[in-house]
Amino acid sequence: MEVLSINKMLKPTIISISMATVMAGAAISPALGLIAQAFPEASPTMVKLILTAPSIMIIPFSFLSGYLTSKLTKRTIVMMGLLIYLVGGIVPQFVPTIELLLALRLLLGAGVGLLMPLAMSLINDYYTGKERTKMMGYNSAFSNFGGIITMLLAGWLATFGWRTPFNVYFLGLVIFLLVFFFLPKGEVQKAPEQEGKSKMPFAVYGYALAMGGIMLAYYSIATNMALYLEQNSFGGPALAGTVVAFTTVGGMITSLLLVQIELTFKKYVIPVMLFGMGAAFCVLALTNSVALVMISVCLVGFGQGSLFPIIVLKVLDSVPLHQSDQAVAMTSSFTFLGQFLSPVVLDGIGKLVHNPAIRFQYGTLAVVILIIVLITLSYIWRSNKRLSVSSNHSST
Repeated sequence: MEVLSINKMLKPTIISISMATVMAGAAISPALGLIAQAFPEASPTMVKLILTAPSIMIIPFSFLSGYLTSKLTKRTIVMMGLLIYLVGGIVPQFVPTIELLLALRLLLGAGVGLLMPLAMSLINDYYTGKERTKMMGYNSAFSNFGGIITMLLAGWLATFGWRTPFNVYFLGLVIFLLVFFFLPKGEVQKAPEQEGKSKMPFAVYGYALAMGGIMLAYYSIATNMALYLEQNSFGGPALAGTVVAFTTVGGMITSLLLVQIELTFKKYVIPVMLFGMGAAFCVLALTNSVALVMISVCLVGFGQGSLFPIIVLKVLDSVPLHQSDQAVAMTSSFTFLGQFLSPVVLDGIGKLVHNPAIRFQYGTLAVVILIIVLITLSYIWRSNKRLSVSSNHSST
């Protein structure tokens, strides 16, 4: 009976770890205005850093997490990460200065960095085949769902003052208890003696770069949508919030249908999803309809929601088991790098050609993505041709 109950709770336990990572940064965004009022001496940049500071720490600690799996069990690392997460998440409501608040937000990012690669590699450890693909989809979908719930909860808590939204991180305690009771202890993952120190396959770097590029494009919706709507006289901040939420809706749909999507498009799944994103950005560059804007951002979310778990699965398939954590750490790091670089790169391109319009940025993304689709299709067709030739040779 004990084994049965652990098996039943394993899925929600692993998925809950991802929910902790997604609510790290944005959960307290509804309280930013109140924090600025509570610390009037702080600059606007310092206040914004409270939101973005965790991302700075996630990248190095993701790599550290991958390294630690050769020294400690994943369960131990997850519990360490969650304890750091709880301190960095909850304690800021008790500090007297914004500098201490910022330091604790950096600590939160360190905890998330330890958790993030393991949230995905644990799926690879316990599931195979279609079940693994399904779990990757659920992982992505429930992460988005958790983000929505925590944002709504933090918004409600913010009505009681700037300190109370930090209580949303008490959800980390629930996740800690799930991990403590239901995640198997596992073993330390060491490379087999005969392999020694094997190099990371080159394909992993390509997939990591792809993840960063997709996030760069995807995050352009969150960073630019309010200005895009204003520039085109579509609406104000309220509409911007609704539009951005539609990217999450699209992502949740594809994440839940991931197995069916992969079975339908097979080896063409990546170019098909990229084509959908490229077409969506093309519409955003040209349309004057709010309805089409809504459909387009949903398509962008649709593409991202399927591409991320599929690429992670391909990364995991390209490395031996003992390298899975380092490989996922690399893709996670590039994802956050893409998120950070999104406004820098796109605004930089706009300044370079003296065109500040967000339509131009979306048009540029459309062209680049569609070119990548053609390159990807060309690669697949060449691979098919080589396989066909080699099979003909072997049959003769």
